[in-house]
Amino acid sequence: RQISLVGQEPVLFNTTIAENVAHGLIGSVYEHLSDDKKREMIENACKMANAHDFIMNLPDKYETMVGERGFLLSGGQKQRIAIARAIVKDPKILLLDEATSALDTQSEGIVQDALDKASKGRTTIVIAHRLSTIRNATKIIVMHKGDIVESGAYSKLVEAQQIHQAINSEENQDSSVTPPEDNDISLIAKNDIIPEEDNQITRIKTNKSVSSAFLSKQKADMEMGIKREEDYTTWELMKKIAYINKPEFIILAVAFLILGCIYPVFAVIFANILQAFSKTNDDLRNSATFWALMFLVIAAAVLVANIVQGIAFGVSGEKLTKRIRSMSFAAILRQDISFFDEEEHGVGTLTSQLSLDATHVNGLAGSTLGGILQVVTTIVACVIVALIVGWKLALVCLCCLPLLVGSGALRMQMVNGFQQKTKKAYEHSAQIACEGAGNIRTVAALTREEDLWNMYHHLLDEPMRQGFKNAFFASTTFAFAQCVNYFTNALAFWYGSKLFMDNEYDLQKMFTVFMAIMFGSMSAGRVFAYVPDMSRAKSASATIISLLERVPIIDTWRQSGKKVETIEGHLKFSDVHFRYPTRPKIPVLRGLNLEIKPGQYAALVGPSGCGKSTTIGLSERFYQVTGGSITIDGTNIATMNVNNLREHIALV
Repeated sequence: RQISLVGQEPVLFNTTIAENVAHGLIGSVYEHLSDDKKREMIENACKMANAHDFIMNLPDKYETMVGERGFLLSGGQKQRIAIARAIVKDPKILLLDEATSALDTQSEGIVQDALDKASKGRTTIVIAHRLSTIRNATKIIVMHKGDIVESGAYSKLVEAQQIHQAINSEENQDSSVTPPEDNDISLIAKNDIIPEEDNQITRIKTNKSVSSAFLSKQKADMEMGIKREEDYTTWELMKKIAYINKPEFIILAVAFLILGCIYPVFAVIFANILQAFSKTNDDLRNSATFWALMFLVIAAAVLVANIVQGIAFGVSGEKLTKRIRSMSFAAILRQDISFFDEEEHGVGTLTSQLSLDATHVNGLAGSTLGGILQVVTTIVACVIVALIVGWKLALVCLCCLPLLVGSGALRMQMVNGFQQKTKKAYEHSAQIACEGAGNIRTVAALTREEDLWNMYHHLLDEPMRQGFKNAFFASTTFAFAQCVNYFTNALAFWYGSKLFMDNEYDLQKMFTVFMAIMFGSMSAGRVFAYVPDMSRAKSASATIISLLERVPIIDTWRQSGKKVETIEGHLKFSDVHFRYPTRPKIPVLRGLNLEIKPGQYAALVGPSGCGKSTTIGLSERFYQVTGGSITIDGTNIATMNVNNLREHIALV
C-alpha cells in the first residue's frame, strides 16, 4: 500500500486509461472513494505524469481502450500512464526500475520530467544505467558484481574519473560514435553529408474523410470475404468438419450404419420368435432354434461393429483434434497485424480456441456425428420395416413424430443460444486469466490479486446463472420428448389390439410393427441427447472454420506479387495517409512525404504518438496504407510479394 513500482517495460491491462490508472488505488485507503473523487485523483495523477494533455486529445479521452498490454499506445504514452498509476495513491516509496531505458530520446525527456515531479516528497529508489538520468538524485550508489564500489552525489561521482569512465565505457561499448550530449540527434550519410532538401519530411493538409472513407471501404471489402461465426448453419459446419475428418470418418460411418440396422432386424426376429411360440412340437423347436441363431448372428455383428467403431472413434478423434489445432495455428500465423489488434483476438482468446475449441469440434464429428448417423439409420430402417409389414399401424404411430421432432428442435435452439452467450464470457475470462498470469509481477506490485480473482469470478457468474435457466427449459423439453416415446407405445398397443381383434393383423405382424415403431421412437429421442455436445461443437466449429477461411488483405501465403532478387534501398513515402483499423477516427499520418535514398542513415524524431513507429510498420507492410503509396526502388510495396519484401528488410 505504501510502495509503487514503475518498470522498464510498462504493463497496461486491456481496459480503459481511467481503469488502468485506477488500478493503482487498489489496496490503498482511497480504494472505496466515490467515483467522482477517484476521477479527480486519476486526472491529477495524469497531469503530474505529463499524460493528461495527450489523453484529452484522444477521441474517447480517459475512456479510451489501451488494448492488450497497451499496444494501442506508444511507448512513451504507456510509460506516462504507468507513472500516473504508480503515484495516484500518493505512495511513500517510489521504485523506478530503468523507467526510461526503453524510450526514444524525446519520450525519455518527457517521461524523465514526469518522474522528477512524481519523486518529489517521496522516498525514491531509481535503477539506471546512465548517470545523466539521475543527476538530481540525492545519493547515487554505484554497484559492480554485487558490491558497492562508490556512492555519493552526482558531482562527487563525476570527480571519480575511474568509476565514471567505467560506466560510460559499458554504455558505449560496440559504439564507434559517441554523441556529445544525450539529446543530440544526428542524421548521417554513408559517404557524405546529405543535402538538406533530400531529408525533408513534409505533411500535406487534406480532408480527413478521404482516408477514413478508404479505411471503411477497405474493411468492408475484407469482411465481404469473411463469414461471421453466426452465418454458418449446423449442416454447413458438419460437412466442413467431416471433410477434415474424411480419412477416418468413412470407417466410422460403415460401423455406425451396421449398428443402425440392428434394431429393425431385431424387431423382425423378435416378432418371429413370438410367432414361433404359437406353434407346437417340432415346428416350435425348429423355428425357435433358427431365430435364436439369428440372434447370435446379430450378437456377432454388434461385437465386430462396436470394436471397429471404438477403435475408429479413438483414432479419428485424436487425429481431428491434431489437424484442427495445426490448421488453426497456421491460420493464426497467416493473419496480418491488424487481426491481432482487435480486442476479440487477444492471446487468451486465441489460446482458448486452440486448446478447447479444437477438442469441442469433435461434437460435430467422430462419435456424435456417427451416433446421429446410427440413429437416423435406425429410424429410417424401422419406418420402412413398419410400413412394409403393417402400414396402417405405422402411419398412426408416425403421427407422434412431429411432437418428438418439435420438442427436440426447441431444445437444440435453446442450448445453441446458451452456448453462444456463455462462449464469449468464457473467452473473456480466459483472457483475464492469461493477462493476469502473464503479468504477475505487475499484478503483485499493484496488489491486484484479489481484484483479478473477483473479476474472473464475476465473469463466471453470468454463465452459471444462464446454465441454471437453461437446465430447466432443456430438461423440460427433453422430458417431453421421452414422454412422447411412451405415448407412442401406448397408441401402438391400443390401435394394434383393435387391428388384431378385427383379424387384420396376426401376432407376428402386430409385434413386428410395434417393435419397429418402439425402437424408432426410442432412437429419435436419443438424437436429442446429443444436443449439448452439438451446440458446444457448433459454436466451437463456427469459430474454427471462420478462422480457417479468413484470408487477410496482407496475405503472407499468397504467392502472387512482384519478386525482386536485390534492392538498392531507395524508400519513398508519397502523400501517405494512415489510420489504424481499430482506431479509424484517429489519423496517424496525414499526407506524409518522405524520401530516404540508398545508403542514407535517417532518423525519425518527434513526440510520442507522432507516427514514428507507424512509419516503420508501414515500411514492413504490417498494415495497408489508407491513402498514398510507399515505394522501394520505384516499386509500390503493395504490388510486391509480402514475404519477398520482408526478406530484404531487417527490423530491430
